[in-house]
Amino acid sequence: VLNNEPEVWKRTRRFFMAHTFVTYRLSGEYVMDHTSASSCDPLYDLREGCWISDRAEDLAPGLRLPDLRWPAEVAGKVTAKAAEETRIPEGTPVAVGTTDGFSEAVSVGVRKPGDVMIMYGTTMVAAEVLREAISSPNLWNSTGILPGTYCISGGLSTSGALTAWFKEVSGDVSYEDLLREAVDAPPGSEALVVLPYFAGERAPISDPDARGVICGLTLGHRRGHLYRAFLESTAYGIRHILGTIDEAGGRGNRFVAVGGGTKGALWSQIVSDVTGKIQEIPEQTIGASYGDAMLAGIAVGLLGPAPAWNPTVSIVEPNPDNREVYDELYGVYRDLYPATSSLAHSLAGLQRRQNVADKSSTARR
Repeated sequence: VLNNEPEVWKRTRRFFMAHTFVTYRLSGEYVMDHTSASSCDPLYDLREGCWISDRAEDLAPGLRLPDLRWPAEVAGKVTAKAAEETRIPEGTPVAVGTTDGFSEAVSVGVRKPGDVMIMYGTTMVAAEVLREAISSPNLWNSTGILPGTYCISGGLSTSGALTAWFKEVSGDVSYEDLLREAVDAPPGSEALVVLPYFAGERAPISDPDARGVICGLTLGHRRGHLYRAFLESTAYGIRHILGTIDEAGGRGNRFVAVGGGTKGALWSQIVSDVTGKIQEIPEQTIGASYGDAMLAGIAVGLLGPAPAWNPTVSIVEPNPDNREVYDELYGVYRDLYPATSSLAHSLAGLQRRQNVADKSSTARR
C-alpha cells in the first residue's frame, strides 16, 4: 500500500484483521492476538513474542501497531456507542479472539505440544502445537493459542471447494449420491491420481501457478472414481504437509479432525488410510464458532484455561489393507507435480493473458 497506493497510505491510521476490527468497534481497544500477529511476517519476533519495531518502522513508517494480547484475554468492554448500535449491553467483556483456523483448533482440544488438528473445510489445514518454535520455509510458523506454545502448519488451497466444484460441473448431483458412488469405487480409484491444485497451491509447494491435473483417466472410470480420486488427492496433500512438518522437527502424536468434511465417514477414513494416522472425531465439529465461545468463556472466568469442552466420540483407524496401494499412488502424486509444473506454469500465463484480453474487450464494448 505504501509503495503502490500512497494516497491510501496517507489516510491509514490502524492495522486490523477482521476480528480485531470488530473488537475495536465494540470496545475501542486497539489490540491483536499474538497468534494472528505472529502470522504477520516479517513484523513479529516469534521467539521474543513482540513486534520488531525497527522493521515495522521500515515497512510501515509512522503506523502504530496494535497492542498484543492472548486470544483468551479480555480486550475491553462494550462501549455505550457500541451498545446503542448492537444492543449488546454496555460493559459486556470483549475477548481478544483469534482467526478462524486457530479457533477451530482450540474448539477440539488441540492445545498441547504434539496435538495436531486436521481441518476439513473449503480448504484443508494441518496444524501441530509445539513446545518450542521451529521453522520451515514451506510452512507457516506462529505462536500457539496458549502462552508458551507455538504452532507449525500448512494448508491446501482447495478441498471442500474442489468437491463443490465437481458437484456443480456434474449437474449438481447430491453429495449423498456422489459419496455413495465413491464408496463403490475401490481404494486408489483404479489407479487415478489427481493434483488438487485447481486454485494454485499453498503449502508445501507455495506455487500460485500450479494447476489441477487428472492423471490415469480411462474410459473405464466413472463419476464415482473421479469423486473418490478428488478426496484421495486432498489426503495425499495432507500427507505431504505432515511429512514436511516431521522433516522440520514436528513430532505429532495425537490427531484430531474437525470441520464439515468429517461427516459421512469416507473422507476421514481415506485420510487415515493415506497418512497412516489415527484420527479422533469430537462431538462438535462445527469449528471456529465453538472455539470462539470457549475463548470467551475462558476470558471471563466461566471456564478454566483447559476445559474438557468437546469430548471425542469416535476414532478413525487406518485400514492396513489399503496402505500398499496408497503408498504407491502417493509416490505418483509426489512425482506428478515436478513432471508437469513447467506445463502448468505456461498454461497459467496463457490464462492470465486471456483474462486481460477478455476484460479489455468487455471494457471496449
